Amino acid sequence: MDDLRELVAEVLELEPEELTDTGDFMEEYDADSLRAIEILARLEKRYKVEIPQSELPKLRNLTLVRDALLRHGQGS
Repeated sequence: MDDLRELVAEVLELEPEELTDTGDFMEEYDADSLRAIEILARLEKRYKVEIPQSELPKLRNLTLVRDALLRHGQGS
């Protein structure tokens, strides 16, 4: 989970410790759709998984991102 937190925090331009497991990327961290796409692309590259773009709206916090990784391949 720490590796995943660092990846998402980097995209959102936050320190990893600022990112909570359930903090909403859009509402709490002002992420836009381009950042969401960047998170998805980095997840796919780093973890070598394919997450359908249809999952994008569901990837709203760190816990949901981890769950998607587990569903589509592997988690950290």
